[in-house]
Amino acid sequence: MRQKIHHVLSTTIAVICATTALMALVSNKAFDPIYESIVSETPVCTAPPQVPQDCTFAGDTIRLVRYDLRERMDRELMAFCYMHSSTMLAIKRANRYFPVIEPILHEEGIPDDLKYLAVVESNLDSRAKSRAGAVGLWQFMTATGRQYGLEVNQNIDERYHVEKSTRAACRYLREAYNRYGDWMSVAASYNGGQGRISSQLKKQMANNAMDLWLVEETSRYMFRLLAAKAILSEPQRYGFLLRCEQLYPPIVCQYDTVKTSIVNLVQYAKKQGISYAQLKDFNSWLRGETLQNANHRTYIISIPTREAMYYNPKRTKPHNPRWVVD
Repeated sequence: MRQKIHHVLSTTIAVICATTALMALVSNKAFDPIYESIVSETPVCTAPPQVPQDCTFAGDTIRLVRYDLRERMDRELMAFCYMHSSTMLAIKRANRYFPVIEPILHEEGIPDDLKYLAVVESNLDSRAKSRAGAVGLWQFMTATGRQYGLEVNQNIDERYHVEKSTRAACRYLREAYNRYGDWMSVAASYNGGQGRISSQLKKQMANNAMDLWLVEETSRYMFRLLAAKAILSEPQRYGFLLRCEQLYPPIVCQYDTVKTSIVNLVQYAKKQGISYAQLKDFNSWLRGETLQNANHRTYIISIPTREAMYYNPKRTKPHNPRWVVD
């Protein structure tokens, strides 16, 4: 009897939550009224997102009317729409990281849309690490990171440094664009490597990577990029309803310029008024418990302010007003 009551209560709560979500969607201007009339035996109706006839990326218009292009876009839109937690996290994190990434792209002459590469690569997790060993926001492998100017060793790994890894990504993207002349081929090379994309363009006598027969991961990659832009540009259209206080605000930091070694980072953190965990959280590029600096290089260590660490969610400002409901 007790189990039956528990089951009924659980079912009732689920129905109430689903009904509330549907009412929120119906009241939203972006909600398609077609689905209001659908009769379903379940409390939630699952509908695929609409695939646009064309989309723009980095100033180029991409037509999605050909069967394969349309269906590849359809797959990635559905993947982003129904991997709810990952997509919501990306929107929340974008409020923290896009204000850092966008100015760097602008300074380096890279189109703003290329920021969505970081969404696809790491879901905007600055400490992400793949099984293959790629790490950071832009998922650099060790050799590639060093090739584009990042310090990578047992003591320092600047692939985890948000600003420096973004500038390294810009160097890669600029080099690839000079080679291909279109940003979709650049994106494909970011996933599959310039050597592979160049050889396949020649072998298959194609002008654009979107027309190539590639391994599935690279083939999907370009459309994941387009889907990421579509959903993060208009999340409400795809059913993601967030409020300002649910976004992650940028954390204000003070900066300590260091030109010597630090023997004990735990003690260093305490002197700065933060914990060792907080020091590592904001300086993931510091890989050990010491900073070895025999060559007296200049490093800048981020120290989060107390006010920023204990921020009031109600005061969070959206970087993009379209990310939140009124």
